[in-house]
Amino acid sequence: MAAFSILNVAGSAMAAQSQRINAVASNMANADSVAGPDGKPYQARQVVFEYAPLARQANASLATANLAGGGLATQMASRSAGLGGVRVSSVELSDAPARQEYRPDHPLADEQGYVTFSNVDPVAEMVDMIAASKSYEANVEVFNTSKSLLRKTLTLGE
Repeated sequence: MAAFSILNVAGSAMAAQSQRINAVASNMANADSVAGPDGKPYQARQVVFEYAPLARQANASLATANLAGGGLATQMASRSAGLGGVRVSSVELSDAPARQEYRPDHPLADEQGYVTFSNVDPVAEMVDMIAASKSYEANVEVFNTSKSLLRKTLTLGE
């Protein structure tokens, strides 16, 4: 039934925002990390989303979406409804330059006394965390409201 597709749309959005929150958490955990033994610092991760159209199989009303990158597989309803979800298309590394600080007494300082830190911007990450959290909460509300409306619709004839 196409009416249930909104649950799949909200569910796919919650799964995508959950991955975004996990990426931000990883970035925040490594915000003050220094370059490792290989000399490369941690690079911030950015989650990239893409539209995930609702798929329909020829002889079934519901199909399972093919989510690349280990996304959450949910049942999807008819494409003709014009609805689609969202999925994580990739997790990309930020190309921002690594932060360098002059700390000549630090054990990992280079010959000039500089220590290379990650390219994570904690303020930007906190803003991203708040936005992802609010988006997740909004999709939870959409899911719960839709579920409630569908339950009420099923009891109309009683």
